[in-house]
Formats: sequence, C-alpha cells, structure tokens
Amino acid sequence: MRHIVLYDGECGLCQHSVQWLLDHDRTGMLFYAPLQGETAAELLASVQLPDGLDSIIYVSESEGSMSVEWYSTGILQLLRLLPLPWSLGRFFLWVPKFIRDGVYRFIARNRIKWFGNADSCRLPSVDEVSRFLP
Repeated sequence: MRHIVLYDGECGLCQHSVQWLLDHDRTGMLFYAPLQGETAAELLASVQLPDGLDSIIYVSESEGSMSVEWYSTGILQLLRLLPLPWSLGRFFLWVPKFIRDGVYRFIARNRIKWFGNADSCRLPSVDEVSRFLP
C-alpha cells in the first residue's frame, strides 16, 4: 500500500504540515507531491473533486484501487498512520463531518494571511528525498 500526501507547494501552512509529517512519520510510509506537480495531475485525473477545493489531499493506493480524501477526513486519515499520540486523532472522525470540514475550510481560507506563502522550506535529508514525488 502506498500513502501519498498532495499539498499546495506555494502555501506556508502546507509546507509546515509536510515538515511536521516528515518529523512524525517514523516508519517513512508517507510520500509527498505538490498539487502543482505531475504526480498530483496523474492521480487526480479520474477523481471528481469539489469545485474550489483548498485542501491537503490524502491518496491511498493498493493493488489497483485508490482512495482519495480531503478536508478534515484527509488529515485525520493521515494522523491514523502516525504513532501515538498522533494516531488518536482518528477519534475526531466521530465528530460530524460538517463541523470538522467547517473548521478546516475556515483555516484554509485564512492560511495565506495567517501563515504566508512558502518562501523557503527545509531541504529533505538523504533518506527523505526518495519520499518526494514530482
């Protein structure tokens, strides 16, 4: 199974989120690709996404099948893959989706104002380079 995080390569919050995931994914199971890249274009070509989607997208691929999650569900599914205590975030899936997604979209609408653009980011280590997809 392959787990891919599609993120906005121009967003400061998204860049910080990727760095946080890199630091907490001790098994190295997550791969990363910018939404502006060819990997995202290939993966999302056959997926019906909401208009104006402003979200990190979590893609799970397994033996020819693919699952795509966004907004709060995408983030909570990513947390599920991390070690304790972060994996406990999956329990927020019990919160009604309209509440979770409302909070997520509020943050997403204000992310550039609050966190700015991604002017620079940490260079990946030798071990991390292979986890970044074009």
